[in-house]
Amino acid sequence: MTDYLQVITTTEKTEDAEAIARQLVERRLAACVQIVGPITSVYRWQGEVETAREWQVIAKTRRELFSAVEQAIAEAHPYDVPEILAVPVTDGSEAYLKWLDGEVEVPHDSGS
Repeated sequence: MTDYLQVITTTEKTEDAEAIARQLVERRLAACVQIVGPITSVYRWQGEVETAREWQVIAKTRRELFSAVEQAIAEAHPYDVPEILAVPVTDGSEAYLKWLDGEVEVPHDSGS
């Protein structure tokens, strides 16, 4: 297991997906964010089965940044209950993970 995550959300509009992606990268909470879509989501919401065209947003980050990533997505997201799921990265190329480390800012413990 590594210290890396892919954090996934979905949005109804490509503009919302791009805004979330840009915010995460600009704030150095994610090294890279990919936007995939459109996709079709089928889900239950308020007792009804719904179908929606959505855009999937996949952020590459570190485990220590999950809370900040979650908060940033929730603040920028138009949904009442956005999907925010963290998928652990079990392994990855050393060069890519080194690059990822250089592109995010992990808060340092002020007590050390």
